[in-house]
Amino acid sequence: MDADGLGSERFRQVAGRFATGVTVVTTVGEGAVRGMTVNAFASVSLDPLLVLVSVDRQANMHELIERHGVFAVTVLSADQEALSRWFASPGRAEGAAQFADVSCDAAPSSGSPVIRGGLAWLDCRVTAAHVAGDHTLFVGEVAAMGGPFDGEPLVFFGGDYLTLGVGR
Repeated sequence: MDADGLGSERFRQVAGRFATGVTVVTTVGEGAVRGMTVNAFASVSLDPLLVLVSVDRQANMHELIERHGVFAVTVLSADQEALSRWFASPGRAEGAAQFADVSCDAAPSSGSPVIRGGLAWLDCRVTAAHVAGDHTLFVGEVAAMGGPFDGEPLVFFGGDYLTLGVGR
């Protein structure tokens, strides 16, 4: 067994061997809007319907989610890699300017942006927040959700984007 020690770079290398879907998490409140690419997303419970997202406590949207208690998740399709890169870019515009060239609809419950062309979306109200190192795990109860559910997912693996070559 290869155990080369501990550290953030080694951890990224090891954790990067786990393939994930790619989402954009958005939130809104007091006229402010934010979005960021997140692959630390998971379904948690079927009764009640719960999901979680992990958000860096230094991220601009952290305080907005914490204060207003809402977020939406758009599951990105394979042809939305550019959007994923945009919402992951540290130099991207802030606030509403982030969404200037992005086609969105307002989620029915929270009003958070839902990105058009995604495979699916969830509109959530925060029910719990757990500090976990330099991140907070926001648990959200699903208030609304939708599709279209068709298409190929965008996948992140080994520090790069991949597609699975399947369309459903």
